[in-house]
Amino acid sequence: MTDSSETLFEAVRRAAGAVIWSRGVDLCRVDAVVGEGESANEVRFCVATKGGLISPRVTFFVDDIEWDCECSSRAAACEHVAAAAIAWRRSRESGAALPAPRGGTARVAYRFRRAIGGLELVRVLARDDGQERPIETTLAAIAGRRFDGARLVATQADLAVDLALGGRRQGPLPAAVLQRLMFGLSRCGDVTLDGQAIRASGDSILPVVVVADHPDGFQVRLESHTGVVERFANGAALVDGRLHPTREPSLTAREREDLQRGLTFGIDRAAELVTRFLPGLAGRVPIEVRSTRLPDARPMRPYIKLDLERDGRTLSILPTLVYGEPPTARVDGGKLTILGATIPVRDEAEERRLAYRLQQLLGLVPGSRTEFTGEEAVAFAAKLDRWEGGPVDSPVRRHFRLSPPLVPRFAVRDDGFDLAFESPVGDPTAPGTARAADSAEVLRAWRAGESLVSLSGGGWAPIPQDWLARFGSRIQDLLNARRADGGLPRAAGLDLASLCVDLDLPPPECFETLRRVLDDFSGLPAATLPIDLATSLRDYQRRGVDWLCFLRDAGLGALLADDMGLGKTLQVLCALQGRTLVVCPTSVLANWGDEIRRHRPALRAQVYHGARRELDPTADVTLTTYAILRLDAERLAGTTWDSLVLDEAQNIKNPESQTAAAAFTLQARFRVAMTGTPVENRLDELWSLFRFVEPGLLGGRSKFEECYSGPIACGENAVATRLRERIRPFLLRRLKRDVARELPPRTEMVLRSELTADERAVYDAVRAATVGAVVERLEAGGNVLEALEALLRLRQAACHPALVPGQQAQGSSKLDLLLETLDSVVAEGHRALVFSQWTSLLDLTEPHLTKSGLGWLRLDGSTKDRGEVVRRFQAEDGPPVLLVSLRAGGTGLNLTAADHVFLLDPWWNPAVEDQAADRAHRIGQMRPVLIYRLVSSDTVEERLIELQQRKRELAAVALEGAEAASGLDRDDLIRLLR
Repeated sequence: MTDSSETLFEAVRRAAGAVIWSRGVDLCRVDAVVGEGESANEVRFCVATKGGLISPRVTFFVDDIEWDCECSSRAAACEHVAAAAIAWRRSRESGAALPAPRGGTARVAYRFRRAIGGLELVRVLARDDGQERPIETTLAAIAGRRFDGARLVATQADLAVDLALGGRRQGPLPAAVLQRLMFGLSRCGDVTLDGQAIRASGDSILPVVVVADHPDGFQVRLESHTGVVERFANGAALVDGRLHPTREPSLTAREREDLQRGLTFGIDRAAELVTRFLPGLAGRVPIEVRSTRLPDARPMRPYIKLDLERDGRTLSILPTLVYGEPPTARVDGGKLTILGATIPVRDEAEERRLAYRLQQLLGLVPGSRTEFTGEEAVAFAAKLDRWEGGPVDSPVRRHFRLSPPLVPRFAVRDDGFDLAFESPVGDPTAPGTARAADSAEVLRAWRAGESLVSLSGGGWAPIPQDWLARFGSRIQDLLNARRADGGLPRAAGLDLASLCVDLDLPPPECFETLRRVLDDFSGLPAATLPIDLATSLRDYQRRGVDWLCFLRDAGLGALLADDMGLGKTLQVLCALQGRTLVVCPTSVLANWGDEIRRHRPALRAQVYHGARRELDPTADVTLTTYAILRLDAERLAGTTWDSLVLDEAQNIKNPESQTAAAAFTLQARFRVAMTGTPVENRLDELWSLFRFVEPGLLGGRSKFEECYSGPIACGENAVATRLRERIRPFLLRRLKRDVARELPPRTEMVLRSELTADERAVYDAVRAATVGAVVERLEAGGNVLEALEALLRLRQAACHPALVPGQQAQGSSKLDLLLETLDSVVAEGHRALVFSQWTSLLDLTEPHLTKSGLGWLRLDGSTKDRGEVVRRFQAEDGPPVLLVSLRAGGTGLNLTAADHVFLLDPWWNPAVEDQAADRAHRIGQMRPVLIYRLVSSDTVEERLIELQQRKRELAAVALEGAEAASGLDRDDLIRLLR
């Protein structure tokens, strides 16, 4: 052996170690080593593995004292390398050729042939003596067998080809299969095409994008690979004696079409071609540049260019890393974008230094736009004075310079006020003048907790924090209430007058009259009561009338929100003047007529309802419903009423509803809204009511939500207090507990319901079938029991059709009225007893209560543990409703947890009903008790009520008590008129 081969041998033995070297000796003994070839610096062997399938190739690089083996061993020298080294040394020492097994070797050879469908491949076993036999199975199937005594020597590459072929044995190879096996074939030595020796390559052949000179500049075209001798249909090409797979470039259909046609770039677009177009193709398709005229690069120094823009209160900054002045190139995400004709030679170290400096001093990143608003923008503009990384000459900067603090200017005029905020620094273009800030913007910044605001002439100034802390909220309310013409609604003028006093300014002239009224009394002036008033007022009712009349005479509206049963209707009737429109639910339409006849009989009332309704211009009071208001909104709004009343005004609590929209269009000199529940769910409901009562007082809905709803929902108690103070002059709310000493021990009222068409048909049928004949027999001295039976049927038909034998119905108008009233009662925190002498009517009531979500209990003759039912109802957490049969619950029970009693079916004897009512109205009851009799209009029940009244007059009982009204004192009136 030569010195190099001997040195290599010793290196392998040292690297292998004793164990691996011993394995190599064993492989040599079984003739596993076969010489494959030898050259000046390389010697190749194949070493058969156990089982005979794969023979890893071992290559010795003699001069470099290096070796390589195809096996997967990570040892410095594997057993195959050791075996090959031992076999090589033996052959060198004996002077023989490279070792070969007895009987010779058979290797896998590959024979391509041209066919109609492309290339076909036949694998053969080739002996050293030139004999060949086709391989008709997998290499694994023939592992360990001999071919005419020759040993099969297969390599890893042969196995890779075997796996790529899968089960395919004949015919043209599909393109996908050909693509897979080309890499393995590239490492195989014996490959022919129709008998001609070739080499295989795993490198794909693609079309090439060629950039060439053109008379107009440059042309870019997609061309075939220049070295292709022959293409085959199944995805292969012959290039310089090598068989390559072919592949299409990753181009879109549009790109391929344009490049095949050829694209021309003018000289002026050379930078675009070099820096944008060609880089966009790189990596997807080979590019060959044949042009000699593409522009050269030139050394330049990079710098940071700051582009400043202003959008109102916002300063927008876009820093860019550029070359040239003006910029001829820009660095975007590490890539160079050419902006001019010159391509710079990049200084990436300086680029990194500038980017770091930009981040450290200004907190910016090249190519990323950043926005600063308000105070942040002013602070950032100040930082720019210390920036040295590039020019910042922009007129935008002056818009964010800091100016001296703003000074408020408040001036009063007859119908409103003027407000301005000015910085004493003069405008450079107009010496001696001050720069102003928008008033709304100043207040917005103050509410947002900001300290600076922008000036109209450029720059920013600190807002007057102390002044706004004292007056800002009230000024914001006035701005929200101001009309489009700059004037204020009369109600908001009271807020203005109050503010003027605190600012030590004279109030507007339009409020002088009201101020003189304040100077003349220490409380509300006593109103002159109508001469036709037929009812004596309780003290708290008189105070309510005084309040209503005071607001009426002042040209202001009122929201009367007394608790249910305190006589809101009576108080309003005492304050009505001129032609009046009253809008109420259909269920209380008849009640309004009764109340007018009872309390102010001299008023001429008209019911505007029904299919043939017409307005009577001579009527003192026009009564209509919310349903008619929606239908006839335009007609009703065409009249300017002297007084306008909305009863149960919670019907307009949703300002987006058709009902509210119609109510807002009505015209009146005096507006009154009546409701026991001015707020049920959201403050928007209160806004809607005041939108009717005093339009403009609380501003627009969005401003109300911004200034009141939102802050109050967040728990800002000061805002809630301010809202209460603003609406307090126009809102009167007394609860029963506040006026308990003035209430009688109990209050009785009648709730009337109108029979539906189906109910009326049942009632009339019962009446027609019985009443006439019974009356005749009574007049003739007939049996009273027959009359009582007829009366019973009529009363049942008036309550619920399902009580009449042979009739069915799911509900009734009386139950609808009961549920509607119970909803209001329970919503206000009250509890109720519902009496009926018929348990069958209670049966019909139960499912309606359940459907409405009202908790209930029941007590009747079938109740086993009456004490438990009473205990559960009397508990603080007991259900709000107790159903009671008149017979079972009329006596002997203490049910003081309830303060509302409903009598579903009136009876002629009031003593029986009084006993039922006394279950709630007895010792231990701390609240006023309201007794409701539910009566179906135009039925026998109305005559029963008249009979009850006559019996009551025979045993008149005087009701008396002290009142504790929560009226308005002098301080309240001062706040009202300021």
